[in-house]
Formats: sequence, C-alpha cells, structure tokens
Amino acid sequence: MHQYQYLLLMAGCVLITLPLELVLDARVYARWRLAVLAMLPTVAIFSVWDVVGIIRLHWTYNPDFVTGIQLGVMPIEELVFFVVIPLCALLTYEAVGTVLRRLRARRSAREAADG
Repeated sequence: MHQYQYLLLMAGCVLITLPLELVLDARVYARWRLAVLAMLPTVAIFSVWDVVGIIRLHWTYNPDFVTGIQLGVMPIEELVFFVVIPLCALLTYEAVGTVLRRLRARRSAREAADG
C-alpha cells in the first residue's frame, strides 16, 4: 500500500479542491482547454528540471513509496504531481476570483439600493 501513497496524496488534493469547481463555480474543468494551456509550460519546465536533477543524482525517489512506473528516469508520480498541483492552484485562484466578484456585486447592489 505504501507504493501508492504518493498517488493517493495527489488524489486527495484533487478531491479536496473539487468543491471549488462544483460549489464555487471555479470553471477550471469546464474550460479544460485553457487549463491545459495554462499548465503546459509548468509541467514541461518542471519535468525537464526533475529529469536533470535525477540524472545528476541531486535527488532520488524511495522505491517503497512509488509504483515503479517510470517515464524514462522520472517516476509517474512526479508527472502526476506536476499536473495536480498546478490544477489545484488554478482551481483555488479561480474560486477566490469568483467569490470576490460575488462579494463586489453584492456590495454594489447594496450601495445602489441605499442610494
């Protein structure tokens, strides 16, 4: 079970931020093409960075905590991390923006009603 620990943590991150899409209408999953375009540079840059770090032996991954599925020298979990964390950040950013827009709209409506 330890070998799935990293992937389970990433799944937990997605599950925790999912309400931001469903409840707060972050609209990241609804605009998935934009999300992919936004995340692509981050995934590419950090994947290259990670591969270089692995090749140069700056860091390694404990085989007890990864599945053993590799993309070249990089564990699949690392690519999942580079996708999930920016996705969660986008969800958070968009949800905060949505909440702030709603608060501003309420305040404007209140001010208009007050005269």
